[in-house]
Amino acid sequence: MTFRYLPGILAMAAVVVASNILVQFLYGNWLTLGAFTYPIAFLVTDIMNRVYGVKPASRVVVYGFVVGVICSLIGTQIMGEFGPLVTLRIALGSGIAFFIAQMMDVAIFDSLRRGAWWRAPLASTLVGSTLDTALFFTIAFSATFAFIEPSNDVSWAGEMLPLLGFGFVAPLWVSLAAADWMVKLSLALIALIPFRIIVHKISPQVEEKI
Repeated sequence: MTFRYLPGILAMAAVVVASNILVQFLYGNWLTLGAFTYPIAFLVTDIMNRVYGVKPASRVVVYGFVVGVICSLIGTQIMGEFGPLVTLRIALGSGIAFFIAQMMDVAIFDSLRRGAWWRAPLASTLVGSTLDTALFFTIAFSATFAFIEPSNDVSWAGEMLPLLGFGFVAPLWVSLAAADWMVKLSLALIALIPFRIIVHKISPQVEEKI
């Protein structure tokens, strides 16, 4: 591992830690603040993959995962107004979802890297984001996984309500997941702009090949 990968590792760790904390705060009725920060992780991974290749990108994911888990566990020991800044279930859900989704992103990006410049980052981020949302919200808030942290009362997330206020009746966490997923898909499109700009800035010769 060389120092040139350090910015990617630090960026990834910062995104994971911030998202672990912000996911506990609602923006409106259905969105968590973490929905606006976590998609940056896919941008970091895709830039590393395009500029340095699949192996460095995978290493950044692993290092970011390790640092993120450590910081999350530290967060579980820091008490805020309503309890730990990061609950154990959120830490585990975030870690598992992050690692699996990011590795899937790396693999899909690599398989599509020779296509149009936008195809690899868009497809990999869409699939990775969908997988991440499904895994994280299920582990962190579903009643099925209450055994992970019995002392953490997340019964509020199981309240039965119309999906996003007008759909079929489902637990609140399903609406949170649906809103989170839609934001991630929107940001996946927007992220194509900084992806193109940053790749060109870091390594213009790479951009010329795509």
